[in-house]
Amino acid sequence: MSQVFDFTEHSHRRWNPLTESWVLCSPHRAKRPWQGQQESNTVEKRPEYDPKCYLCPGNSRVGGELQNPNYVRTFIFPNDFPAVNQHQPSFHESSPVPTSDDKQSSSVTSLANDLLKAEGVRGQCKVICFHPRHDLTMAQMTVAEITPIIDAWAAEYTELAKVPYINYVQIFENKGAAMGCSNPHPHGQIWALEGVPEEPSKEIRAMRRYREKKGADRCLLCDYATLESSDRSRLVCENDSFACVVPFWAVWPFETMIVAKQHVTALPQLSASQRTDLADILRRITCRYDNLFQTSFPYSMGVHGAPTDGKDHDGDCHLHLHMYPPLLRSATVKKFLVGFEMMGEPQRDLTSEQAAEKLRNCSEVHFTVEPKKE
Repeated sequence: MSQVFDFTEHSHRRWNPLTESWVLCSPHRAKRPWQGQQESNTVEKRPEYDPKCYLCPGNSRVGGELQNPNYVRTFIFPNDFPAVNQHQPSFHESSPVPTSDDKQSSSVTSLANDLLKAEGVRGQCKVICFHPRHDLTMAQMTVAEITPIIDAWAAEYTELAKVPYINYVQIFENKGAAMGCSNPHPHGQIWALEGVPEEPSKEIRAMRRYREKKGADRCLLCDYATLESSDRSRLVCENDSFACVVPFWAVWPFETMIVAKQHVTALPQLSASQRTDLADILRRITCRYDNLFQTSFPYSMGVHGAPTDGKDHDGDCHLHLHMYPPLLRSATVKKFLVGFEMMGEPQRDLTSEQAAEKLRNCSEVHFTVEPKKE
């Protein structure tokens, strides 16, 4: 007897138009018992000020040579351990790649030239302390406390865009030890690079092809925001300027994307009211994350906007933010990309619609700290 296909029961693949790739969805696997790794669930109690923290106001940074000012809002400084540097020797395509033997045959040298390619990368890395208080996360801040963070992001984007060799500004936050965060003080990072990184490059190419196919007046993410605001099955929360959704093609169990409803390509284009709306959405989704499993929810969050290469990107960029949290079933069970996901393609056990419903049902009043009055 034939069955009717059910997206909540039957395996299927979902297309990600932003990266032009597939993700395997296996919703029936969510029913399997869990006997794998479980982490401890300890809600860390941190002081408002930690004299040993190298990000707290007035404290010495790593190494003790520099001291933070007694900042009262956001504080930005050059990363003491940058991934890329402003000054380094120039790299030329003719430069030899590292090999174990300088006396190779001409055929091996030819293969090395074909297969072993590299390029130099210059850039600047900065750290942005979100708040002077050591014990807060974005979920516990008010909209009025988050808005200056967005203003600082926009200001840094503008200033770094003026540097001739900087062609992309990547703003991101790693929250929680599970995501490799080495210091719990609320902070994020800004990496300004000579080239456009892989993930935004893939999105820019996909958005350009979408516009070429659909017409000069069409934008992939404008259309997607319209679709999700109408469908609402994957919508978590929204306001006048932004929609927060679990993307149809999400890889992580509770992955979300924050999309600007109006067509803007970069943070500096946001009006004051739009920046307030973005702060509102960030507070609401991070609070829902924490309330989902009653824990301080780890995640990696990043802003994708237009490159700063001086080209017109109105047609192939649309401001949006990705949030990738690793928790799967509870505060003690994490999702790792392993096995088929590394060898084949990404896979998930929870549909995007189911994840969005769980997040919608979470309170926007934080489970540990009552929101302060603005």
